[in-house]
Amino acid sequence: MDQEAVLRTYARAAEDAHGALTELDQLSGDGDFGDNLRGGLRDAVARFEQGGTSAFGALGEVFLDEVGGTSGPLLGLLFTELAQALDGDGSFGDGARDGLAAIQRVGEAQVGDRTLVDALSPAVDAFAAGGLVGAAAAARRGADHTAQLRARRGRASYVGDRAKGEPDPGAMGIALLFWAAATVESPDAAVERPV
Repeated sequence: MDQEAVLRTYARAAEDAHGALTELDQLSGDGDFGDNLRGGLRDAVARFEQGGTSAFGALGEVFLDEVGGTSGPLLGLLFTELAQALDGDGSFGDGARDGLAAIQRVGEAQVGDRTLVDALSPAVDAFAAGGLVGAAAAARRGADHTAQLRARRGRASYVGDRAKGEPDPGAMGIALLFWAAATVESPDAAVERPV
């Protein structure tokens, strides 16, 4: 997998989706998810360009060490596991699976809690059968489904039903990651960008 291309595609998509992600997070959190994702991706691109680490290695370092909010460290865990898989003999699916396990170990979120796990878990399950294109579609469906859920974890759990009707921003961020990876790996598949 071309890690650099995925990083740059994801970073461009986060720039484009910044406003929409910010609006989603204003409904369910403190409104900083768009800033955190965009800023973290900008910093990861800069760190990668300095050399010394892979693209997902840079993502893991930046999100674990520098990106705030709840999502920063959780995404950092995912990116670190993706780096370990892709820098070794593993696949994107292997890294996503291990990242999901790490996130659930730390955050204890389950499918149905209206978190990024609602996009990541179905993507991991779909990867074995449908590769990245299938995983991207599953992540999008999972993220879209969060609009029907009442949050049971994180800051969104304090706002009750106010956020219902719109998807969880963290789940959309995961769907955007899988979209970027699928677009790089299978550019002719015409995977629709989630946000």
